[in-house]
Amino acid sequence: MIELADDLRAVEATLFAAAEPMSAADIALYVGEGVDVKAALAELQGHYAGRGVELVERGGRWHFQTAADLAHILRREREESRKLSRAAIETLAIIAYHEPVSRAEIEAIRGVQISRGTLDVLMEAGWVRPAGRREVPGRPLTYATTQEFLSHFGLKSRRDLPGIDDLRAAGLLDPVDTALERLGLDAADDEVDEVELETDAEQA
Repeated sequence: MIELADDLRAVEATLFAAAEPMSAADIALYVGEGVDVKAALAELQGHYAGRGVELVERGGRWHFQTAADLAHILRREREESRKLSRAAIETLAIIAYHEPVSRAEIEAIRGVQISRGTLDVLMEAGWVRPAGRREVPGRPLTYATTQEFLSHFGLKSRRDLPGIDDLRAAGLLDPVDTALERLGLDAADDEVDEVELETDAEQA
């Protein structure tokens, strides 16, 4: 148990008032260096466990959020003005699993070029950010995922990203994708094949 109740309350109040997730160091700037922030966070996390609001840590930053099993109560159905394209989804996945990664490296993995708009959409969504330039000839800009990406997908860190076996077990990797993966073919080839098949069927 943290010794001073006032210290615990100070950490709790700081997190409630914060507009964005905070690291332990950020919290210490508000409550003072004499407060054992890590002990307070551990106690608060236990105190709120199982309640309607929980204290969670994502990528080294802490914030309060609605309990996952109650999120449906507060969620409102709304139409998205813009859906992510397949290219954007694939690009996001490549960045998440290989970050920091340059545009050329993304294109090499996908096997096709990506438009500037694809990265713009991901950055506008708050899921991707510039991550500095690689110290190689040309100094290409690299990209990485953000804290918002981890929070949106309920990940504590990138280590929590599912592996291929997990995706296959969940039914998110269908047999066609698996076969293409083994052959080293990209999704764009798959899309072209589908169009050609549909055309052949119409002619038949």
